[in-house]
Amino acid sequence: MDHHKAKKVVIITEKLISDKVAKLIEECGATGYTITSAGGKGSRGVRAARGGVTDAFLNVKIEVITSSDDVANAITDKVADTFFENYSGITYLEDVEILRPQKF
Repeated sequence: MDHHKAKKVVIITEKLISDKVAKLIEECGATGYTITSAGGKGSRGVRAARGGVTDAFLNVKIEVITSSDDVANAITDKVADTFFENYSGITYLEDVEILRPQKF
């Protein structure tokens, strides 16, 4: 099976804004995304992957795969510009290979 080059956008941010980030991802032209719980330690301290009384302040990892460099760059730029002044977060890009390019 042939492999095709694509970009994976990874966004780690607060669950509180995940719906807004997802909407922005779609507005940038991506056809889908995956959201999972995330925990770890960064410049703003330690975040658990699971909450106690509420999970509103947990982190999530959002992954987007796109065959378009323009879409990938638009997502990273717009997420950072829109949210990261007021919410914790990081975004980065990875080069990946996909098997079914028609899905992306």
